[in-house]
Amino acid sequence: MVSVGYALSCEEFGPHELVRLARLAEQAGFERLWISDHYHPWLREQGQSPFVWSVIGALSQVTSLPISTAVTCPMIRMHPAIVAQAAATASVQCEGRFVLGVGTGEALNEHILGDRWPPSGVRRGMLREAVQLIRALHAGGEVTHHGQHYTVENAEIFTRPKQPPPIYVSGLGPAAARLAGEIGDGFCCATPSGELVQAFREAGGGDKPAQVGMKVCWAATEEKGVATAHRLWCNIGVPGVAQTLPAPRDFEAVGEMVTEGMVADTVTCGADPHRHLDMVAKHIDAGFDEIYVQQIGPDQEAFFDGWANKVLPQLRDSDSA
Repeated sequence: MVSVGYALSCEEFGPHELVRLARLAEQAGFERLWISDHYHPWLREQGQSPFVWSVIGALSQVTSLPISTAVTCPMIRMHPAIVAQAAATASVQCEGRFVLGVGTGEALNEHILGDRWPPSGVRRGMLREAVQLIRALHAGGEVTHHGQHYTVENAEIFTRPKQPPPIYVSGLGPAAARLAGEIGDGFCCATPSGELVQAFREAGGGDKPAQVGMKVCWAATEEKGVATAHRLWCNIGVPGVAQTLPAPRDFEAVGEMVTEGMVADTVTCGADPHRHLDMVAKHIDAGFDEIYVQQIGPDQEAFFDGWANKVLPQLRDSDSA
């Protein structure tokens, strides 16, 4: 049975609003939370980018829903030993209902300290070592590690949950999906690709959970929804460069080539529940176990009302059938 969660956008909302939206999501019947981890928003129009670990601490006090980061890059801007401590604390705060989602990141967030942005193959090797180090620290005891990419000396995490938090690995291409199958407790994705799910499962993922995010813009009309989605998320139509551009202004420049029609092909817009249900079905058919829905724009109350009354009940009825 598929589980439907709500995706908290740190690019669009500040910390207080994210806490409020998490409450509304739980009241509306969503079962889980995803939260993005960025230093910058993709576009300056999005306007926010709070420190995710502070927000997770606040969320743990107002919601009982499981929380996953989607996703943290534990490699460059944040050393894996620091991410290990942050994730352990988050899991304690969430009473075990926390998943550390990790990935190889984007230059947009990871280059800010002046570090070189490595090619994708090198980043996958860094992620493999980072996950190994995080797991060693979560296991308890003192850890000294002198690896190819990271050094840790006499490190020990004292505030730890009873069980280490699961580590899900993201993959936007076949090589990353295979790596997720090899080293992950689950899979994170941002596109309804059955091929990526299959690559994950065949590489060792088996029946482990596969998460996916989808963007919608519930609005009075499809046209209004498309206009809002294009204004705030034209970057989703930028092909092939999302991991290499260093600043929001670069995404804005490339985004000028993205039309409203291109965004409409990716984002489900308007208030027709059948179109939203069709998009969910597309992600279910691709083989995902958990689907996280992000409402684009400020009209969150209308989204929660629409999904609570017109979308989620039909999903549950179809699951029961």
